[in-house]
Amino acid sequence: MNPYLEALQSKLSLSDFKKLCAIDNPNVHEFIAKESDLCHPEKIFICSDSAEDLEYVRKQAVAAGEEKATLDLEGHTVHFDGEQDQGRDRQATKYLVAKGATLSKALNQMDRQEGLVEVRGLLRNVMIGKTMIVRFIALGPADSVFTILGLQCTDSWYVAHTESLLYRCGYDQFVKAGNKTDFLKVVHSSGNVNSDMVSVDYNKKAICIDHMDNTIYSVNTQYAGNSVGFKKLAFRLAIRKASSEGWLAEHMLLMGVYGPNKRKTYFAGAFPSACGKTSTAMLPGETILGDDIAYIHSIDDIARAVNVESGIFGIIQDVKEKDDALIWKVLTTPGEVVFSNILVKDGKPYWLGMGKELPKDGLNYTGQWFEGKKNEAGVEVTAAHKNARYAVALSALENVDPELNNPNGVELGGIMYGGRDAKAYVPVQQSYSWEHGIIAYGASLETETTFATIGKEGVPEINMMSIQDFISIPLGKNVSNNLEFGQKLKKQPIVFGVNYFLRGIEDGKYLNSPRDKHVWVKWMERRVHNEVDVIKTPTGLIPKYEDLKTLFKEVLDKDYAKEDYIKQFTIRVPENLAKIERVSKFYQENVTDIPLEMFGQLYKQRERLLDAQAKYGDYISPEKFQ
Repeated sequence: MNPYLEALQSKLSLSDFKKLCAIDNPNVHEFIAKESDLCHPEKIFICSDSAEDLEYVRKQAVAAGEEKATLDLEGHTVHFDGEQDQGRDRQATKYLVAKGATLSKALNQMDRQEGLVEVRGLLRNVMIGKTMIVRFIALGPADSVFTILGLQCTDSWYVAHTESLLYRCGYDQFVKAGNKTDFLKVVHSSGNVNSDMVSVDYNKKAICIDHMDNTIYSVNTQYAGNSVGFKKLAFRLAIRKASSEGWLAEHMLLMGVYGPNKRKTYFAGAFPSACGKTSTAMLPGETILGDDIAYIHSIDDIARAVNVESGIFGIIQDVKEKDDALIWKVLTTPGEVVFSNILVKDGKPYWLGMGKELPKDGLNYTGQWFEGKKNEAGVEVTAAHKNARYAVALSALENVDPELNNPNGVELGGIMYGGRDAKAYVPVQQSYSWEHGIIAYGASLETETTFATIGKEGVPEINMMSIQDFISIPLGKNVSNNLEFGQKLKKQPIVFGVNYFLRGIEDGKYLNSPRDKHVWVKWMERRVHNEVDVIKTPTGLIPKYEDLKTLFKEVLDKDYAKEDYIKQFTIRVPENLAKIERVSKFYQENVTDIPLEMFGQLYKQRERLLDAQAKYGDYISPEKFQ
């Protein structure tokens, strides 16, 4: 027996000891033993992903009080995070960097040794009297070139249960892998909790990414974006791995879009949180492979992609029956669903923007809530949190794509980039080339901060390819990786820019309804197969009115007015020039290794805009370009 198994034996039941021994990997045993020695749990539970083990995790999440089975529908539970733990915490999330090394100035980082001392100090003895739950995860389909293995030690049954919904089981993959040492590691603790099972030491929250050891530490937090290690935290490590191995790890949805004669074309799409990514992935009549993270490999010089996950941790605000029928059905019928930070009243869940009148009181993340209740800062508390969520397995959705677990992934026909851009970009446009799309739509992706991250909302910011919060390599290197990946393909996906949040120039009102995105997606599918023509503008290739008019009728049974088309697709020269200046300034100030192609593409776009401005003025109707 190796010394690590021997050290663990006293904290394991006989069955758990046998389950761990079945994994013939000393590195697995070493990691668990060392984290056990640090955190000092009373006992350790090894989840083998058997039906019995998964059911045990579900029941323990409720028995421990981390989830409440107070909802009427069978399988539905609710979890509440603390008032100060309602989103990804940028300030508390740090990259640990070796002395003398540095990442981009845009990234939050600290000295590795200092960081390890701090976070491991917070984890010392943190699990006394608790159970350490060990979960084995497979990121990507099993037995695939895409597969990355992961191991998480946590003292939260809620976290362990959520992982059952969001990820493919990995225990058998670890058993098969034998001595394979390449796996990602996570150790998490909720820390001290109160009687409501809420983390109380939020002021000592720490989330550290040690990329030198492929290890993530998370303590004094329960919010899933901070505690479910294989969400955005392990994503940071995957980005480094992808960079070194020549593939792409991206913050992207994956979906199948139907064209004429039941043709299906696969798209990836990068959208920052709360910018329409999940609602795009769940468009009715199309298929969903994933709504969050994709791995993209070149296989036989063709871009193929998989969903890293097998579930959804989705924002529930504004989910309505008429707009989001597929997920609405899942959320309102029996089945395994974990809600977080919603309002509960008389056994029913409520959330903001659900299209129904909300109760005047109930239970939410602040405890017993009533209309007009204020927090310690004197700010009125809403019935549910803006960042309230649901966790559900993709298999619960009627439109889950049959290729979800294809070990070879799916071939990408197109890639879309979309943010919150109230002033500049049109609702949908196609790039002139791979390079133009990666730089003008991807690297230049601009959005506004939202409730999905802790801090002030509504602040404009560059969010490169929607991964700026997660990237763990130099920003310029990431741009270069994307450019080079596409340049080596014999068949490049077409790159599109989308913008669901354009507002009117004069009245500031949104120019699109939420359902209009379905038309933009259908138009992109036609463009991949060169079945509709385009109009060339300074920022990209835009749809013709006649094609959109037909699609609006086909897809939404809606009459599309020429006046609406002109408002939506007018090229706003001053706003687009200002956008280029903001992008250029950001990269000049924050990035030292910018590829020359970056400024070349931005220069060309600026020149196209200036030429058009000289001919037609500041605001140019799309009809001028025909």
